[in-house]
Amino acid sequence: MTPALSLQQRVFAWVEWLKTFRYIKFGLVGASGTVVNLVVLRLGHEYVFQSIEGNGGKPYASLALAIAVATLNNFTWNRLWTWSDRVQSGDMDLSGTAPSGTLQKLAGQLGKYAMASWFGIALQYGLTLWLAHWLHYMLANVIAIVVASVSNYLANDRWTFRKR
Repeated sequence: MTPALSLQQRVFAWVEWLKTFRYIKFGLVGASGTVVNLVVLRLGHEYVFQSIEGNGGKPYASLALAIAVATLNNFTWNRLWTWSDRVQSGDMDLSGTAPSGTLQKLAGQLGKYAMASWFGIALQYGLTLWLAHWLHYMLANVIAIVVASVSNYLANDRWTFRKR
């Protein structure tokens, strides 16, 4: 066994151990959402909404789009991974198709997720725009995401994906 392989195995074992902690999973999903948010924000501000936001303007429309796409990303991964033990396992029948009512349950859960996250979303949006007066809008957005993540975790852990 080479030392590099041993180190690689130790790193993978450490990551597997960390995944047992729900907040760590939430943080990793949040990190992926941050990447999605920043990519959509950049593309929206620099290309999609450039004609209405301009180079020196505030990223109002692109920030709203970035938050919406990142919220869908985070809901999906939190449902599939972070709180997978709390999501009902009866979402598919034996044939692999969704039983009636599953789409409604999923939409309801997405609605709960969005409502539970509304404060964090509003906090992120407002804080980003406020901090953008003094900082680059991308850095302002990262700071706002970190601040809002704690309220999002607590609300979703206690309401959206609560133990039944």
